[in-house]
Amino acid sequence: MTRLPLVRAALVLLSLGQGLPAGWALFAPRSFYDGFPLPGLGWVTRFPPYNEHLVRDLGALSLGLTTVLLLAAVSPERRLVRGAAFGCLAFTVPHLVFHVAHLGRFDTPDVVGQLISQVAPIAASGLVLLLSRRGHGVGASKRMEKQG
Repeated sequence: MTRLPLVRAALVLLSLGQGLPAGWALFAPRSFYDGFPLPGLGWVTRFPPYNEHLVRDLGALSLGLTTVLLLAAVSPERRLVRGAAFGCLAFTVPHLVFHVAHLGRFDTPDVVGQLISQVAPIAASGLVLLLSRRGHGVGASKRMEKQG
């Protein structure tokens, strides 16, 4: 059984998890600040003050990561796949650490939602790294495409 479809699916899910909020932050920064992750929840508003430049920059940077994740899903060369997964971890691990240190600002349902939404991409990135190790079904681009 090939691992390539699972690697691609994880990369696509990671790109959606980055890309949807990234587009929202970039193109509607005030709405993102007031309404992320869903209107009425306002997780970001718990960290004032609002800064349009900072929110738009976060969106733009996250779209950059989204692009690399999608490229790795479309052209799954081992180094690109692993680089995309490590890049995702470079953002998501410190992001989780920050939020864990500030959970007191939130009610229990929001704490649970944050932990799930922030641990999931770390787990998915770890899965991609595990499945893309040498000798585990993810190699050079041509080899991966033959398996998929």
